[in-house]
Amino acid sequence: MKMTHLIAGAALAVASAMSAQAQELKFANFTPPFHTINASVIEKLNADLSAATDGAVSVRGYHGGELGAGPVEQYVRAVQGVADMVWGLPGYTSSQFGKTMIVELPNAIPLDQPGYEALWAAFDEIKGEFPATKPIALWTSEPNIFIMKDVQIRTPADLAGLKVRVAGATAAEVAEALGATPVQMPINQVYNALQTGLIDGVITGASTLSDFKLDEVANSYTVGANLGRLAFYTVMGQSSYDKLSADAKAAVDAVAGMEVSKSAEMAWNATADAALEAARADDTNVVIDLSPEEAQAFADAVADVVNGYVAEVSGEAALAKMRGE
Repeated sequence: MKMTHLIAGAALAVASAMSAQAQELKFANFTPPFHTINASVIEKLNADLSAATDGAVSVRGYHGGELGAGPVEQYVRAVQGVADMVWGLPGYTSSQFGKTMIVELPNAIPLDQPGYEALWAAFDEIKGEFPATKPIALWTSEPNIFIMKDVQIRTPADLAGLKVRVAGATAAEVAEALGATPVQMPINQVYNALQTGLIDGVITGASTLSDFKLDEVANSYTVGANLGRLAFYTVMGQSSYDKLSADAKAAVDAVAGMEVSKSAEMAWNATADAALEAARADDTNVVIDLSPEEAQAFADAVADVVNGYVAEVSGEAALAKMRGE
């Protein structure tokens, strides 16, 4: 009986020690749990890190702004340790990410080139824009389209005087070059802004039609112009990373990079494809597919903005690497 007690006690001690060593990383998500980020990044990181560490390290998503409302402060949450990991958009704090933002420019990379490959190819040029963090994933959305309410866009002239939501300063310059009035606001405010007429439309990816329910308030879509795309990051606070054991750090190092970035981008594209297909099937919508010649008119309209921005941030080398040159 005593031996049984000793074995049970030893087993309990081992279990307690393993429990004490187990570490749950907090991932701050400002969007609802049904958003594409959850399955493609948060749940993937949890599965991969748990498997690599025999359950010693896990990742838990805190959704809907549970660790702090709004996307603008996401990066700071990682730096300050409010969260161990976060995801966000460089465009919300674009002054910090001058060279990273090049990938968002119209015609920076071809419509069919993966954005995550472009970003990691240029990582040596942009890594200084991610201070006090360890980048885990870098990717882009599907190419941007025009998502409008009650107006149809076939030429740049059709945008004259319209209020169009953009994600950041660079996109604002693009909108202005096209003749629109840019309105900067977080994506989670766009639904109400479109519904109430505060804006006429938005330049963003089709994934937002389902991720943010914009299909309920928009009814006109223009596809085919290379309007750029949105960039995203997932980073881990350096202080959180430094607290990990050597084995846990090795596991994080192994899962960071191309694979999880590809997972995110493919999920964004899949969400976008399904959402645009649903929009085409809805008879109350108008979907305009631009010809190459029609698309070129938009490229010509924004060429000076693109070239000027790259020169302003001394981003020629970054752009060349993004393009694989």
